[in-house]
Amino acid sequence: MDAGTCLRAATPRAGAGHRTPQGFPPARVPAARLAAAQRPLALGLDSRRSTGPIRGAGGLKGLRCRKSSGTEKVHYSADEALILKQKAEDVLPYLNDRCVYLVGMMGSGKTTVGKIIAEVLGYSFFDSDKLVEHTVGIPSVAEIFQVHSEAFFRDNESEVLRDLSSMHRLIVATGGGAVIRPINWNYMKKGLTIWLDVPLDALARRIAAVGTASRPLLHQESGDPYTKAYAKLTALMEKRMDSYANADARVSLEDIAFRQGHNDVNVLTPSAIAIEALLKMESFLTEKAMVRN
Repeated sequence: MDAGTCLRAATPRAGAGHRTPQGFPPARVPAARLAAAQRPLALGLDSRRSTGPIRGAGGLKGLRCRKSSGTEKVHYSADEALILKQKAEDVLPYLNDRCVYLVGMMGSGKTTVGKIIAEVLGYSFFDSDKLVEHTVGIPSVAEIFQVHSEAFFRDNESEVLRDLSSMHRLIVATGGGAVIRPINWNYMKKGLTIWLDVPLDALARRIAAVGTASRPLLHQESGDPYTKAYAKLTALMEKRMDSYANADARVSLEDIAFRQGHNDVNVLTPSAIAIEALLKMESFLTEKAMVRN
């Protein structure tokens, strides 16, 4: 199914019925909540009452949503716009309506870059973290960790990815830790996976500049924001490196910066990274097509 008009879903209810080994019912993403995930949250409920994921009778099955790349308009130069258009036209025939999943560490720019790619491909864009927040009725990943646990969040994340994997023509920005569960790769490998590989120093500087409140795996640490971010990111990367390497294509920001004559990857524009991602997608897909033939 591709992205079109949203179908009405059954009213969600508190989790009941079958439970996972962790003791929580599987999460589903009702159509109304999925559509709301692309709008600002309208909060007016006591989300702490939730004791389990909210389920809908159909999840994402049979869902159609209007094409959207998010509420923010992405701006880029005329030259970048032309290159993006050309590369999108090159990639589309090989994609065959498959979804594209962006993976990478927190702060790597998956959402920003994903919206650009979605816009030029004519795909819909979704952020899996936002879908989990709406599914459980809690406005942030940090609060989900606080009210429930990381395991609770990961269970819901897997259910969201499972449902998205049955759809077509989506660009999905995944959470930084989505790669750690093998089942998530089963879902994402139904489409194309792209790893945005950003140096840890650059990530730590980005995160330190905006604060760690929205980063539950970093916020518990005390001390200098950059130092604690860099230390935690290093530890996380050691655990996740092999998982990220499972992606079909790798977009190295260091490589892009080197070719452009920059010493700092943080000066790269999101559109330059999106262009590189499209190039990597084209390379992977054309090589795969040649092997099949």
